[in-house]
Amino acid sequence: MKLYVLFLGECCIDKGRLISPGVDDGKRVHIAIPAYLVQTDDGKNILIDTGMNKVHIEDPEHTFRGQPIAEILLPVMRREDYLANRLAELNLRVEDITHVINTHLHFDHAGCNALFTHAPIIVQRGHYEAARDNPVFPNENWNLPELHYELIDGEPEIFPGIHLILTPGHAPFHQSVLLNLPESGNILLCSDAIYCQDNLDHDAWGGQADPATARESAAKLLKIAEEQHAYMIYGHDPAQWKQLRHAPDFYA
Repeated sequence: MKLYVLFLGECCIDKGRLISPGVDDGKRVHIAIPAYLVQTDDGKNILIDTGMNKVHIEDPEHTFRGQPIAEILLPVMRREDYLANRLAELNLRVEDITHVINTHLHFDHAGCNALFTHAPIIVQRGHYEAARDNPVFPNENWNLPELHYELIDGEPEIFPGIHLILTPGHAPFHQSVLLNLPESGNILLCSDAIYCQDNLDHDAWGGQADPATARESAAKLLKIAEEQHAYMIYGHDPAQWKQLRHAPDFYA
């Protein structure tokens, strides 16, 4: 099994106000928008999250124009950051993706779901129900009749070496993903359950929708990482991003 870390653009944010309240308030930084491609030994191409919709290339303010969040978050997306183009760099077509997993359905995690009419999209049932008709999760990106969602309850091993972990707090029924890689060992994709190291170091959870629950989910992830000797990849940590292997390099 191989893990590719895909770069799907950035967001220019006020770091403290958005992801680490009390730490770097007022500091503008760029955070990467990632997705993850897992290639299994039996030929599956499993995509974890789908990044931002390509509309943000020409219209960065499309999703949040006129909303208060626009003051602290602005997408920065180039044509090459579009998911289909990143897959092409790995000699893959959109049609080669066999499954999609959404950790949750925010605009930067489900923005290209519409590409995958041919593949099941795996998401927690409770999250899907909470996100339907909810403007916090722009339905134009993912709540589409041509898409097929496979709704999951709980924390199964959905494929060999790929485990789902419930980590609410950032969003209802948010899920993280634990991967068991043969050479690199276990990697825990926290997604937005933990934005960045500063959340842990400073107990800074005020940027989450439900801070108390987010703190509990982070503790759960830390415990799993310790027990499984897993490397945690946070959702949007600018410092950690520089240390990761990015596609076309991979973790095996």
